[in-house]
Amino acid sequence: MTTGDGTLQRFYEDPGVPLSSGAGRARRQLRMVEAVLAEADHPQVIVDVGCGDGAATRLVRRLGHTVVGVDWSMTALRTARRHDLLLIRGGLDAPGLPLADGSVDLVIFSEVIEHLVDTDSAVDELHRVLRPGGRLLLSTPNLAAWYNRGLLALGVQPIFSEVSMRGVYGRPGHQVAGHLRMFTKRALTEFLTARGFVCEHVDGAPSHVVPGVLRPLDRLLCRWPSAASILLVQARRPDRP
Repeated sequence: MTTGDGTLQRFYEDPGVPLSSGAGRARRQLRMVEAVLAEADHPQVIVDVGCGDGAATRLVRRLGHTVVGVDWSMTALRTARRHDLLLIRGGLDAPGLPLADGSVDLVIFSEVIEHLVDTDSAVDELHRVLRPGGRLLLSTPNLAAWYNRGLLALGVQPIFSEVSMRGVYGRPGHQVAGHLRMFTKRALTEFLTARGFVCEHVDGAPSHVVPGVLRPLDRLLCRWPSAASILLVQARRPDRP
């Protein structure tokens, strides 16, 4: 959601670039949101930043709160409109999200941060729009996933990582995902803390890219988030600076 010189904008407007990581990710986001809303005592304002095709946004809307999907890709927003959602076009670089300071109770930021050039300014923007005490639900592929550790030992480029926007080189797979930043659990929690968040907990999740025969192992290793395929972070903007 940071466009840089326009290369990323063109990439994400390409109809061939996937807008969603699938139904499994949408259901996972829903479960995370439900856990946070179980503590809520009033209607919430929820913003799905980088909503893509709106699949997860649609599921969250069914919970009965005010839900807004945000993306700067018109291709994504045209697809999301099929779900009759409240949508806003906006990005995380200047001038930022078209939302007032402290106006949001919960931000969903699912598998977006790895696509950004300026992660610092982006997360600062999420901090700005959250009210004090508001929650950030962030997910991202894990650079230190169990299979990436083995691949690196063999001299193979880690899964999820990219060296080019035009092709896949040195790693399994064939789809260019546009991943610019990759995090380990430690790097992600330190980064969010430096940007003013309190990391309440980190969980692991499996990935759809893992071959079927290895998925039981992938699910088992979710118990060890540092080695899981996907990192799931629940963070909070402190009540006081």
